[in-house]
Amino acid sequence: MPEEELLQRITANPEIFGGKPIIRGMRISVELILSFMAQGESREDILADYPVRSPRYTMSLRVP
Repeated sequence: MPEEELLQRITANPEIFGGKPIIRGMRISVELILSFMAQGESREDILADYPVRSPRYTMSLRVP
């Protein structure tokens, strides 16, 4: 998936989470997801804890 398409899944709004970037439509901060990934959490574990409404968002949680 092209980087531009991945970035379209991220949004920021000063009225939500103090303007921190979040996964569009989910109110889950990118910072939180990155923190889980840095701690070694797998994509599957993250998705189990924070189920997504649309399969296209699972690509936003790519783990190298």
